[in-house]
Amino acid sequence: MSKMENKIQKWLADEGYFNKKIPDENSNFHFLLNYPEGHILDLIQPLNKKDMVVIGCATNVSPEHVSQIQKLSDKEKEEFLWDFKFSLNNFLVDFQLEHPDNVLNSYVISDELYEDGLTKNNLILSLKKVFRAKLQGLWKIQKNFGTNEIEAKQSDSMYV
Repeated sequence: MSKMENKIQKWLADEGYFNKKIPDENSNFHFLLNYPEGHILDLIQPLNKKDMVVIGCATNVSPEHVSQIQKLSDKEKEEFLWDFKFSLNNFLVDFQLEHPDNVLNSYVISDELYEDGLTKNNLILSLKKVFRAKLQGLWKIQKNFGTNEIEAKQSDSMYV
């Protein structure tokens, strides 16, 4: 275990965010995190990148919401995607959208931290930034396409 891996794992465990280390042939190490409780984020140090880690999460759009997006006109689909992109861009994170025929199916949010800026504070801020961008995406979808039963039972808390 590298010094950087050990330090990050300790910080995450101290805050109750560390879930487990998983095998990943494309990384030096890969942690699953509970942040916040009930949500999974990934923290990965890619192979050949010993001085940085990536924090990310993937979100699938529910089949009900995909169905609602498919019903939109081409212009409405395009407007929704631009609005979604602009909204995520405000969080200063990287993101990738899977949107065949302008129908949003999933999105991935990520942020990078480099060893020279790695502090516990910066690590936790990055977790918050990635989660909040994910939540922003969820809220955009809910606002535009309604809620399903599970979402209706949730509060407006940031820690959905």
